[in-house]
Amino acid sequence: MKQLIIHCAPELTQAALLEDGRLVEYDTQYPLESQRAGSIYMGRIVNVLPGMQAAFVDIGLAKNAFLYIDDLLPVHVDKQPKIKPSITDIAEVGQMLMVQVSKDPQGTKGARVTTHVSIPGRWIVYMPDADYIAISRKIDLEAERQRLKQLAEGNLMPGEGVIIRTGAIGQSEEAIRDDLQNLRDVWSTIQAKREETHVPAQLYQDLDLLPKLARDVISDEVQEVWMSNNKVFEEMRTLLRKQQPGWRGRIAFYDRRTPMFDHFGVTEELNQSFRRKIWLPSGGYLIIDQTEALTVIDVNTGRYTGSIDLEQTVTDINREAAIEIPRLLRLRNLRGIIIVDFIDMHAEDNRAKVMANMAEAVRKDRSKTTIVGWTKLGLLEMTRKRK
Repeated sequence: MKQLIIHCAPELTQAALLEDGRLVEYDTQYPLESQRAGSIYMGRIVNVLPGMQAAFVDIGLAKNAFLYIDDLLPVHVDKQPKIKPSITDIAEVGQMLMVQVSKDPQGTKGARVTTHVSIPGRWIVYMPDADYIAISRKIDLEAERQRLKQLAEGNLMPGEGVIIRTGAIGQSEEAIRDDLQNLRDVWSTIQAKREETHVPAQLYQDLDLLPKLARDVISDEVQEVWMSNNKVFEEMRTLLRKQQPGWRGRIAFYDRRTPMFDHFGVTEELNQSFRRKIWLPSGGYLIIDQTEALTVIDVNTGRYTGSIDLEQTVTDINREAAIEIPRLLRLRNLRGIIIVDFIDMHAEDNRAKVMANMAEAVRKDRSKTTIVGWTKLGLLEMTRKRK
């Protein structure tokens, strides 16, 4: 059972997604907070670095944004030159261009931007200049993949591209077509604003938290949505009627004296899940260390001693960790390169069991997560897509 718990206060909106009573996703938004990732700007190139094949772009933020050459070349591989040119051949200081933030500013680094614009909708992601169709890997039924591809091909204009999202499974042609047209309208508004704005300037910002939850999180799998603010409760009901008229779940106003996050156990889970040391139910534990380059997770036996032999004890802990780690990645929104140091196992079939547990658990993640495999040192290497 999935439940979405939304607590709204004047200074902060918090959203928690529960699966069978366990916290798996958590998001927040402050009233004056400005979303960067996904936002589209008109910017001006202020520096070109041929040695790095990159440029810095002034988009009006505190730090200039970083534009790599791959994000400047055409998005469609067939349209790219066979030999990658020098960035000085396609970019120059003072040049104005439209860019989209693909990675938020972090630490001393500015935002990373791309000229490959993509605008997410309910069922698809619209790419006005991509000229190709991609389908979510989580849609694994070949007949449905072909149906959705043919549906997209029949509605796209020349040069347009889309990514068909997982939620599009079973959707009608009318629903997909309406979503596509809404995104075309958004793109037209962006282009019109581009012609009349002074550089640098923001042209588009992705949805606030509540509309984004209605678009991306609430689906037929979510049975209940709980709200703590009556005004926002009515706003969400209106959003759901508009964006998801076929949703059969229950939206309810929480009016008990006990704080809502305490009632659903969210507060306790947040306190436990964001520590450096995370205890597993068996008595083992994880150590999570995050650096600027990657995240390292160490698995330890802790208080668990097992009852058969060392290999079985180690395997039990590792399999439990393999199920818990993907949940923590989603909850803590850890992205990029992730290295897991499982306890050493000698039997190859035990390593396969751990890998299978991990693969099954990451399927629940809405962000693309790729398990690369075991390194020569016995570490498990994986990546989680940055948004």
